[in-house]
Amino acid sequence: MCPDDVVEPAPFSPEDAARVRALWEPLGVSNLIDVHTHFMPRNVLDKVWAYFDSAGPLLGREWPITYRADEQLRVDTLGAFGVRAFTSMIYAHKTDMAAWLNAWAVDFAANQPHCLHTSTFYPEPGAVDYTRAAIEAGTRIFKVHVQVGDFSPADPLLDDVWGVVEDSGLPVMIHCGSGPAPGRFTGPGPVAEVLKRHPDLRLIIAHMGTTEYVEFLELAERYENVGLDTTMSFTDFAESGAPYPRAALPRVKALGDKVFWGSDYPNIPYPYAHGIESLIRLDLGDDWLRKVLYENAAALFGLA
Repeated sequence: MCPDDVVEPAPFSPEDAARVRALWEPLGVSNLIDVHTHFMPRNVLDKVWAYFDSAGPLLGREWPITYRADEQLRVDTLGAFGVRAFTSMIYAHKTDMAAWLNAWAVDFAANQPHCLHTSTFYPEPGAVDYTRAAIEAGTRIFKVHVQVGDFSPADPLLDDVWGVVEDSGLPVMIHCGSGPAPGRFTGPGPVAEVLKRHPDLRLIIAHMGTTEYVEFLELAERYENVGLDTTMSFTDFAESGAPYPRAALPRVKALGDKVFWGSDYPNIPYPYAHGIESLIRLDLGDDWLRKVLYENAAALFGLA
């Protein structure tokens, strides 16, 4: 991240925020938009943090939470970084959970004007009904986590859900790659099956599709409404275990209109700035960076 003789600024400090701003302000964009941040009910977040603290089996390595703090401090820190809009990436891992999370997300977004109202769904009876309700309540984006949820996105219980979401034009952030550990339904196959049925579906593939980078890149090239988010990708932490193939970077640059900045804040094991620094050192150009860090999401969510 930094040379050994450079001291990292403390999380939540003015120096931490200044380091982030020094990276994006020279690009001439007005702000950042982070499409992959996690805010969720405290009892759920505590369980997520406990899992990270235990280096659970899906992690397989130490994963310290850099930005562990009370909710409002976490929100305020994004503002200090210059983040104009962020998400509350919630996801269900069992039945009878998604509708409850969606109800929480309505209140959170109402109280946090910079939050892009986020909802989720899970393969279960009634999913299409609460998905419609979430759309009517003003959700801006959905999140599903194939690995943690241990379900196939091509599950027949979700077919009508995908149809409703496709018709709405709203994006779905989907964690479907096999990183940090493969699941029974991870990988490009089930997602490709969904896209065959719903070719206009607006998907954002989380983490650049780690670890099936090229396969998910191909889906984004093939389908007009499929994009990628950069969450954790290209960082020292990610590169040590699953390096992104450098031969594919020209294709990532060419796909610049459909790549979005995501951080995984607060659950990242390094300073927020490092994620942006990792994009800069790809040397894909300032135009690409402007699109990724702000312009693409601004257009998607009507914030330009």
